[in-house]
Amino acid sequence: MKNYSADRIRNVGLFSHGGHGKTTLAEALLYTGGATTRMGRVEDGTTVSDYDPEEIRRHISVQLSLLPLEWDGRKINLIDTPGYADFAGEVVAAMRVVDSAIILFEAVSGVEVGAENAWKYAAERNLPRMIVIGKMDRENADFNRTLEQIREHFGNRVVPIQLPIGSQENFSGIIDLVSMKALTGPNLTESEIPAELQAAAESAREQLIEAAAESDDDLLNKYLEGNELTDEEVRHGLRQGVVQRALFPVLCAAALPNKAVRPILEAIVSYLPSPAEAGPITAHDPQTNKPIELKATEDAPLSVLVFKSTADPYVGKLSYFRVFSGVLHSDSHVWNSVRGHEERLGQLFVMRGKNQEPVVQLGPGELGAVAKLQDTGTNDVLCLRERPLVLDPIKFPEPMFAMAVQPKTKADLDKLGTALGRLVEEDPTIRVHKDPDTGETLIEGLGESHIDIAAERMHRKFGVDVVLSVPKVPFKETILGKSQAEYKHKKQTGGHGQYGHVFLELEPLARGTGFEFGERVVGGAVPKNFIPAVEKGVRESLPEGVLAGYPVVDVKVTLYDGSYHPVDSSEMAFKLAASQAFRKGFEQAHPVLLEPIVELTVRVPEQYVGDVMGDLNTRRARVNGMYPDGDKSVIEALVPLAEVQRYATDLRSLTQGRGTFTMKFAQYEEVPAHIAQTIIAEAKKNHQAHD
Repeated sequence: MKNYSADRIRNVGLFSHGGHGKTTLAEALLYTGGATTRMGRVEDGTTVSDYDPEEIRRHISVQLSLLPLEWDGRKINLIDTPGYADFAGEVVAAMRVVDSAIILFEAVSGVEVGAENAWKYAAERNLPRMIVIGKMDRENADFNRTLEQIREHFGNRVVPIQLPIGSQENFSGIIDLVSMKALTGPNLTESEIPAELQAAAESAREQLIEAAAESDDDLLNKYLEGNELTDEEVRHGLRQGVVQRALFPVLCAAALPNKAVRPILEAIVSYLPSPAEAGPITAHDPQTNKPIELKATEDAPLSVLVFKSTADPYVGKLSYFRVFSGVLHSDSHVWNSVRGHEERLGQLFVMRGKNQEPVVQLGPGELGAVAKLQDTGTNDVLCLRERPLVLDPIKFPEPMFAMAVQPKTKADLDKLGTALGRLVEEDPTIRVHKDPDTGETLIEGLGESHIDIAAERMHRKFGVDVVLSVPKVPFKETILGKSQAEYKHKKQTGGHGQYGHVFLELEPLARGTGFEFGERVVGGAVPKNFIPAVEKGVRESLPEGVLAGYPVVDVKVTLYDGSYHPVDSSEMAFKLAASQAFRKGFEQAHPVLLEPIVELTVRVPEQYVGDVMGDLNTRRARVNGMYPDGDKSVIEALVPLAEVQRYATDLRSLTQGRGTFTMKFAQYEEVPAHIAQTIIAEAKKNHQAHD
């Protein structure tokens, strides 16, 4: 593929709800653009962009894919992205490196949550957007209904530049509202507009011309004076409007039979901005933190953002990047400004799906990849050492779903740490940490499928088999009352005996205090040198409580009396006596189970508030408040962690994926008695099974 200057490149992301046909549309665009010789099919696992074994098996995209093609003397860097919420990390990464977005809607089901989220991300990045209403050949496809829905959701700046001719099995082409010609048949042959569609086409063209004129003062004056705009002027106005985000053009197509796909390519090069037009980006000098404006030119300082990393067992690590300014050369040295060290670059590649095409250099606006960087990961910035720059990082969504992960065998245990590390490097929306209370290793992600696929990836790429389970709830034990307990540890065998005798007082402390030890021994009943052993004996009993073996918290223990033997007493004897006295005292002081309570903040559209509130009530939640925030309602509640471990999945099904939530630890509270009995019985059963 030849080199293109920044003004002849289009970096375009393809976004939609899951299953709405992005990958099929991408196949049709590649085929129509001559980048492939045949169209692959998602069902057959033959598409260019879904090459991961899990994508082929599940018939969904789970990662973004670069799909460059050439059209009309321009290079289009298309990025196909997943539509399911579990893989939103790939969507935000793609949004960060494209200059415009195509949002695809299905003509049958209209506006769904994946497209809403994509629109929201694109709006946050202020990206120009183009809309395609796809699957026009499907049963129940309805262009007008879908267009109305899109306008309801996203406003009146949504303007069709085409109308469909026919629908469902009769979808045969489009009316181009700029040239006012019908394009029909496999080759989109130009003809007159069918008489029955003439009135609709004229009305839609009127709206289009008005929208185009509004984005340019000269055109607006001409239009208001009642003069006809030429097709060229309409195109110019449209382009201005799209680049200024003042209008969002709508096209339609049926990708699977490859109908009306060519005009999408023409619209990309005609209306969407090049990196040169997308405007300068702001970088920062890492030493002074001063902002620096960078233009997409070859003579600007080098700035390259790594937006994705993949670990491949054969190729090693592959880093995907965008060159924002300057020129990146194969076999050169660059500076990683985030980590503060030099990187040596080997061969640069242009990627198409999994295929790599070696290139000598990549200029401003280009997307590419490089293998085997030593210490560079996602969000790192490559620049020149003498001209260090940092770019705004990609803000990845926070994990919302956790599973405990255990190795299947001893052999897997040895490789688990490395595999988890590589996984996190590959996917910044995955976190791994050890729960200090339960000792379990937790893997956190955006949803159940996300974690399942991560486990599958560990097996396939790193040869590690794991077992996933719902994480244990870190219960604790404490007391509500006071008690006093005595224990004498006495053993007489040949030679030295053992003798330790203690009186302990137990009392509850305020929630969250932890543990305190005190002593008020009078007259040397327990010699000073044995008191640390008494404390140690109590402390060593804390990790495993009496009720159900959970850690003990919020208790004060005071040693107030005891006795000793001048010969047989030892630290060990006092430690054992203290441990037994503590257990005895704990049982007598009204012991209870505590559970972690989390602060849950749920954001949902108004129509789901009742369902969500009803569901929270079944989870022992205490709703603290509710308030409107834009077009959503926010519910704040305190809920036991045990009740919301699968909340990511449950909220998604309750709200058709439109609800989001955050969760953070709030405090420990007493478990209601009837629930505590079940937990204690379960813990004892598990204990016996392990014994």
